[in-house]
Amino acid sequence: MGAVTLDVADLDVMTAYYRDAIALQVLSSQGSEVTLGRGTEPVVILRHSPALKAASPGQAGLFHTAILFETQEALAAAVATAAQYPGVKFVGSSDHLVSQAFYFDDPEGNGIELYWDRDRSQWSWTHGQVEMSTLFLDPNEFLREHLSEQGLADPTSLGGAIVGHVHLSVGDVATARDFYVGKLGFETTATLGNQALFVSAGKYHHHMAMNVWNSRGAGPRQQTLGLGQVDIIVPTADEVGALTERMKHYGMQTRDDGRTVSFDDPWANLINVRVAD
Repeated sequence: MGAVTLDVADLDVMTAYYRDAIALQVLSSQGSEVTLGRGTEPVVILRHSPALKAASPGQAGLFHTAILFETQEALAAAVATAAQYPGVKFVGSSDHLVSQAFYFDDPEGNGIELYWDRDRSQWSWTHGQVEMSTLFLDPNEFLREHLSEQGLADPTSLGGAIVGHVHLSVGDVATARDFYVGKLGFETTATLGNQALFVSAGKYHHHMAMNVWNSRGAGPRQQTLGLGQVDIIVPTADEVGALTERMKHYGMQTRDDGRTVSFDDPWANLINVRVAD
């Protein structure tokens, strides 16, 4: 997964939040757009869009951007940094068996997950589906066990961070499965009945997820603040070409320049698939 683009109303406030609360670094700032990440890896792109209105309750769009850290120490440092940020909105924490995760909402209501993966050898698969759960994870105990003095002093010194997965709010799971598995080509890795779908490439637990918890029955999005674009990165131009042909076969409108193909999902979320740099 590549960086997630967000359309934001207040660029200064949102930049400060992702820099000072989520412990990302400003990688570039050009006019109305700021890119934040770790090292050279972009994680979130903030696009100043003050003319757009806030999303309506129940609208499809972003559920959360999930930022993956290399170690529990690095995750603990990011969580501790967020916890000290004035007015931060902490939503909860969970042990998902494959990972440990902490959830926040940014100042404009976009969901954020900060997480660390257990080694793949500890994941359990049954009939092609990975076992995940939502177990209690005590944030204070996690910080006592994994927060270091170095992490508290300089959280960005403990390694990189990437977009591990992107979780969307959609209108219904069946349509999501038809698009993201049947057309786009992800594999289903887990399902929660008609509530949620988890999909991936390469047997990851999930690169994308879709749920109806806040958006059941939602139709295509209006152009609002929030999710601007989801980037998916593939190894070569051959994959882009094959995907372009497949989307055309299904009658999907695409924009293609040979290295990047863009299209809308059934809820008008912009998906951009490009070749790795």
